[in-house]
Amino acid sequence: MAGHLLERFFSTDRDRTLLFQRVVLGVIMFPHGMQKLAGWFGGFGFSGTMGFFTDTMHLPAPLAFLIIIGESLGALGLILGLGTRLAAFGMIAIMTGAVLTSHLEFGLFMNWFGAQKGEGFEFHILVVALAIPLLVRGGGLGAADAVIADKLAGGSPAMAPARA
Repeated sequence: MAGHLLERFFSTDRDRTLLFQRVVLGVIMFPHGMQKLAGWFGGFGFSGTMGFFTDTMHLPAPLAFLIIIGESLGALGLILGLGTRLAAFGMIAIMTGAVLTSHLEFGLFMNWFGAQKGEGFEFHILVVALAIPLLVRGGGLGAADAVIADKLAGGSPAMAPARA
């Protein structure tokens, strides 16, 4: 039973469009995660982000930690196709939480011209839209998950061959 669940978790239909979605989402989310984890790209780093999430936003420390790890290591997981379903679930949860706690009041649109006090949630919807198929169908062609699924299945292909 547990082997079957793990096989399903790592399986993918090896679709090229899922490969594209996975890599694009990972590459887009990586800088956001590294701002929070390492202070790259003008971010505050781990300590600064933890302080903001716990002291200013009043998020529990374990949740703040999961957000930082989900955006940084989750993005790397997406790029590699390793733990794709978990990483996609994390992105969905993080973006949904960000909308509900910080962005909903500002409407759909991002603050392109500084005309509003905060950012809208259009970016978050796009992240969720890219992540849902990855959660449901797996990482697609070239995902490291497929290698794991093959090993768990005894060496046979985890699911269907590559599609367009």
